[in-house]
Amino acid sequence: MKVLITGSSGFVGSNLKDYLETNIIPFVGLSIRERIPEKFNDDIGVVIHLAGIAHDLKGTNKESDYYHVNLGLTKKVYSAFCNSRAHTFVFMSSVKAVADQLGKEKLYEETKPAPKTAYGASKLAAEQYLELNIKDKTRLIILRPCMIHGPGNKGNLNLLYKWINSGLPFPLGSFKNRRSYLGIENLCFVLKEIVERPSINSGIYNLSDDGVISTVDLIRLIYSLTKRKERIWAVPVSVIKVIAYCGEKANLPLNRDRLSKLTESYVVNNLKIKEAIGKDFPKSILEGLTATINSFTDVD
Repeated sequence: MKVLITGSSGFVGSNLKDYLETNIIPFVGLSIRERIPEKFNDDIGVVIHLAGIAHDLKGTNKESDYYHVNLGLTKKVYSAFCNSRAHTFVFMSSVKAVADQLGKEKLYEETKPAPKTAYGASKLAAEQYLELNIKDKTRLIILRPCMIHGPGNKGNLNLLYKWINSGLPFPLGSFKNRRSYLGIENLCFVLKEIVERPSINSGIYNLSDDGVISTVDLIRLIYSLTKRKERIWAVPVSVIKVIAYCGEKANLPLNRDRLSKLTESYVVNNLKIKEAIGKDFPKSILEGLTATINSFTDVD
């Protein structure tokens, strides 16, 4: 039986295809630009639904766009799954389906969802639709990853790397936080285990690496890997927030949303998925971050 992957050309999808190929697991990709069939071929056993609209830092997406893709497309893909012989449906949701900010609290699967953005709300709506329409004798696994990174990723880690590599001082030294991250290899490992092991039960699972790291310690890691002298300035938090507000109005790289992502505390508990798998993740949080940062260095 094959694995069908939607969104297979995206960052996660591309890495997952390589990972499955390395582990000799047959798969096929499905582009969301194509018409979704009424049913999948009989040789499809697992459907991994990755396709969706991600959180938009530039604010160009409309609220309806998120629901059209993250909910509407999910309904179509799940309908094709239910009409086929496939036995497992994996939906890639997000921790943002539960909470945009956590403060000092940890995120658990039992945390009451209260998303504040259209992105998070549309992901939660898709989760709820799937749970209400689960097909008998099939598995429904909903994954809620935190911030995903890996070699070639163009997210906030790449922005931090470019900032340090430019020689400019890092001005956010006054912020004290603790964050969870998810390396792409650990994510692919979890997906492979789900594909290969029917004993992993239906349910919602948070995904994160073991351990946490502060943004300042992450910056120190970048300085160490790039062999640059540390230049970390403890600019008052109030001043940085004003700069971020102005950056939002002027469409600059540092805006309030990005500042929040870089400096807020967001700790995700991953015990449920770890217990279900019963194995250690292949990479520690520092090993994963090091691999990602070194990939930026290789591009220079």
